[in-house]
Amino acid sequence: KGVIEVSVSASGKVVPAFEEIINSPINSRIVEIYKKGGDSVDVGTPILKLDLLSAETDYKKQLDEEQMKRLQLDQLRIQNRNKLSEMEMQLKVSRMELNRKEVELRNERYLDSLGAGTTDKVRQVELDYNVSVLKLKEDEQKYENEKSLTDADYKVKELDLNIFRKSLAETKRTLEDAQIRSPRKAILTYVNNEVGAQVSQGSRVAIVSDLSHFKIEGEIADTYGDRIAGSKAVVKIGNDKLDGVVSDVTPLSKNGVISFTVQLEEDNHRRLRSGLKTDVYVMNAIKDDVLRISNASFYVGKGEYELFVVNGDQLIKRKVQLGDSNFEYVEVVGGLEPGDEVVVSDMTSFKEKNKLKLK
Repeated sequence: KGVIEVSVSASGKVVPAFEEIINSPINSRIVEIYKKGGDSVDVGTPILKLDLLSAETDYKKQLDEEQMKRLQLDQLRIQNRNKLSEMEMQLKVSRMELNRKEVELRNERYLDSLGAGTTDKVRQVELDYNVSVLKLKEDEQKYENEKSLTDADYKVKELDLNIFRKSLAETKRTLEDAQIRSPRKAILTYVNNEVGAQVSQGSRVAIVSDLSHFKIEGEIADTYGDRIAGSKAVVKIGNDKLDGVVSDVTPLSKNGVISFTVQLEEDNHRRLRSGLKTDVYVMNAIKDDVLRISNASFYVGKGEYELFVVNGDQLIKRKVQLGDSNFEYVEVVGGLEPGDEVVVSDMTSFKEKNKLKLK
């Protein structure tokens, strides 16, 4: 008697734990191949060369345009400074003129108080002074308006230049990405090695894989789809058993099966090889204190079996009801008792016999 972690069997395949697809960032064509599939590559290792003549020409044009926009901004700053300087000078002249008219008005009032002047003359000078005051206020307002306008205009041009510079930086990055290099230390598992082939923007040109760590991609009947996510799994490779956890269950059923991934606790085990086929056992229930026998090739699922049981110096065929299983044990529902010895090896050559003698 003992515990059975009921499992469901599935098929699996060893794949790299990490793969990175390298896409072409531009529309171009392949002109040189530096590495082939299976080669080890380090960070920055060149893989292939794309035709970058057109892209480099466009980038140089953008550099010239950026310089032109920068010079235009400098030109606008100088023009604005000159315009405001002229207006400041005009304001100084207007203030001096107003001061002169203020003195003239004071003198006329003084002469009028002595009887040496005329009321009309005083009124004329006073009106002239008031007009100059209003004119100065108008000029000062124009100056402030012009200053705000030139500041806003300069900021718009400066923002336009900054946006263009960001676009230029993006073009530069795209051009650098077009130098197809490995993004990390890995194995080159695929490369488009057709020299002269046209590649469109976003199309795959290479794949690099980390072949020091692996995971298992499995397939199982879709009837178990809602019960396996997060479940414990055991992967058998020969006589080795690797523990893991089910993740990334694909909800879409295809031909009655769904896909899932097993993340291994020991993902760098010596037996792991990319593409290797494996048996996967996904645990979906636990049964405590059940009668159990070893799992072997005789077991094909729940039901009634005819098994040979040791009885003294003989083997007697007995009908046995078997239930759930895992990769190690099969649950005995009926027909056997604790302590019985049961033949679990292949006995198909004796299927017509009900009794065998033990030597």
